[in-house]
Amino acid sequence: MPTSTDWQVQPKADLPNWFLEALQQHAPDLEGDRGAQLLWQRGIQTSAQLPGFLDSKQYQPSSPLEFGPEMQLALQRLQQAIDQGEKVAIWGDFDADGITATAVLWEGLGQFFSQNQTLFYTIPNRLTDSHGLSRHGIERLANQSCSLIVTCDTGSTNLDEINYAQELGIDVIVTDHHTLPEQRPNVAAIINPRSLDPAHPLFHLSGVAVAYKLMEALYQVLPEPQQPVEKLLDLVAIGLIADLVELKGDCRYLAQQGLKSLQTQLSKPSRPGVAELLRLCKKNGDRPTDISFGIGPRINAVSRIQGDARFCVELLTSQDHQHCQQLARETEWANTRRKALQKDIANQAKAKLAQLDLSTTSVIVLWDPQWPVGVLGLVAGQIAQEYSRPVVLLSTDTLDTEVRPQTAELARGSARSVNQIDLYQLVKDQEHLLHQFGGHPFAAGLSLPIENLPLFAEAINRQLRSQIPRLVPVIHADVIVTVAELGKALFQELKLLEPCGMGNPVPRLLIQNCWFEEVRHKNIHDPRGGKLRYIKTEFELWDHTANSGFPGIWWEHYKEDIPQGRCDVVLELDFNTSQGRYEKGYYQVRLLAVRSSLPEPMETTTNPSQSQGILDWRQQDPPPTAGTEPVLCLQQCPGSWQEVRTWFQQAQQSGQKLAIAYPPVQPVEPIPIWEQLVGVAKYLQRTGKSATRQQFLEKLNISDACLQLGFEALASLGFDLQFQGSVCTFTQQPEGAEANPTAQPQINQFIAAVQEDQFRRQYFAQVPLNVLQNVAAP
Repeated sequence: MPTSTDWQVQPKADLPNWFLEALQQHAPDLEGDRGAQLLWQRGIQTSAQLPGFLDSKQYQPSSPLEFGPEMQLALQRLQQAIDQGEKVAIWGDFDADGITATAVLWEGLGQFFSQNQTLFYTIPNRLTDSHGLSRHGIERLANQSCSLIVTCDTGSTNLDEINYAQELGIDVIVTDHHTLPEQRPNVAAIINPRSLDPAHPLFHLSGVAVAYKLMEALYQVLPEPQQPVEKLLDLVAIGLIADLVELKGDCRYLAQQGLKSLQTQLSKPSRPGVAELLRLCKKNGDRPTDISFGIGPRINAVSRIQGDARFCVELLTSQDHQHCQQLARETEWANTRRKALQKDIANQAKAKLAQLDLSTTSVIVLWDPQWPVGVLGLVAGQIAQEYSRPVVLLSTDTLDTEVRPQTAELARGSARSVNQIDLYQLVKDQEHLLHQFGGHPFAAGLSLPIENLPLFAEAINRQLRSQIPRLVPVIHADVIVTVAELGKALFQELKLLEPCGMGNPVPRLLIQNCWFEEVRHKNIHDPRGGKLRYIKTEFELWDHTANSGFPGIWWEHYKEDIPQGRCDVVLELDFNTSQGRYEKGYYQVRLLAVRSSLPEPMETTTNPSQSQGILDWRQQDPPPTAGTEPVLCLQQCPGSWQEVRTWFQQAQQSGQKLAIAYPPVQPVEPIPIWEQLVGVAKYLQRTGKSATRQQFLEKLNISDACLQLGFEALASLGFDLQFQGSVCTFTQQPEGAEANPTAQPQINQFIAAVQEDQFRRQYFAQVPLNVLQNVAAP
């Protein structure tokens, strides 16, 4: 790990009494205020937000019919297939979200079709196929006389393959949550939450959750089948949490409900395969981490190691206990092999890293002909976290010419990001060098000609350096605790935030001036008896408050990695059910970062902070006075590093210090901002008044670049804009402007720019002070 890593801890908020009292009503047994602090930090700051967040029974889930006409089209086409006895194929994906989505449709549609007679499923092979539909797979289904394909967790952008299916007489219903194409594909229906407003409670659904919503709607319009739709919720929880989607709105609700069902599997197993997976990974099924560290990785490991993951659907849905035990053991073996392979690739990647100058490397790009594609995403995420830089890992294996002749000269791999750096945009900006890519701001998959690798590595590094000249690795902690506070009471407080995921991460605890005893490490053995080089270190943690050591583990580290003497640690508190202790269990910590204790105390931003000419007043309300010291006060959250540097240079030139005193950013959805801009334009045209650009900026709270795109979108609607300097006048308002379809691309561009602007402002609202200093004055 880089030695210049900076540790930051969230400041402790001064919570209002009404908030503490409101929380006490919902969680009367809590003993401390750690949970309240965390809820407040995560934006749960009103009494109206608490009930639905803490208790799924008090949340009102959205109707599946909110998908609108597309859901109706899907229901009509499925009704037709049922009435006419058509053969239907489910087309899934090979990761945990796609596997569970396939299982949901297999069981759900299996209430209306005969499994293996009129209902089938297919899943691509990770090692020989790519995500999504394929022509050879569609041909195989056509030969089986299938006339309808229902996709899950895939298909939105497979335009050519969908057209090919149509040519063969096969209709397609797409259920997916990935990027939508610019034009609607030639499908019977497409159900994708990306078509909804970003503020909609269904917007963040994963593939399995979209499949569940389709089943929910189908169960509403058709006679109630023998199995209620709620029986599928445990599968939904597995896919949702394993896919790392943002657990907001209906996503959080579905995960909460699914976990309630999942935790009954050990005592009353309705899914023998799921129960066996829980036993093998020594989990109870009541925690999100039981999925993210237990069931999810095991399902994902099958395709990473074997390629073909179709039997995982059988594992999740079969009622044959003996057969499920055998399949679960195969899954366990694949996961253990995955761990060993991941460890080997990580070591090889770090050996290559040793040859790089990290002081000039913003994005780590590495490749090797021996690296298997299946685990590169995992290793990239591991290295990204350790080195606090985006990471791209690629395989240049050209030995698969017979299996994948179309990609024989391509490097294929995965990319992962950290610290809110938009990796998707970084990769997209190099699109001219790529063959294919896809993903989201934190993860992407890509392929490119091998000959373009050096150009790509240099270009993506140059791109990020222009945005952030100096990357400072940061380890974040949420609260400071002592060893004596670790245990059941604190665990119950932290559990208020569950289920945790993207946008609501597992709380990280900082313990200062502690030490380790009983440190030991051991290798993990695979189920077939082989000894692997995948290790974990076990220990007891002590500090001056402890009467006994607290147990903990550190994955992928040897005991020699733990420093001697007093240390600071960042860790997560968990409930451990290993060694068969399902009923009683015990608590342990999972170590994330450790360093020898510094002589000075850990710095927080609770009080006004100063770093080489920058004062941090963001948490001060009202901002403090600077006394006799000259200060230039930045009161509006910046949207770019260039803006930060401009303010800092202005302060230096005037002999002042720069004080960042902007308030917390309250995100506003982009569509209301667009509607407000249109309303202002109409008002100015009707009244004959004018407004300056600055007035627009203050009114809409957007950047000047976004405003310019907004003006262009207004012009595309037919508004006549006249400028005199910075003053804007609207001299004409078109009839029916909002209904003009040709303006939609410009409107979408404005909305996307506002979304990006909101993302950047949220980043600058909480970026650590030392990062601001390093970038402002490199």
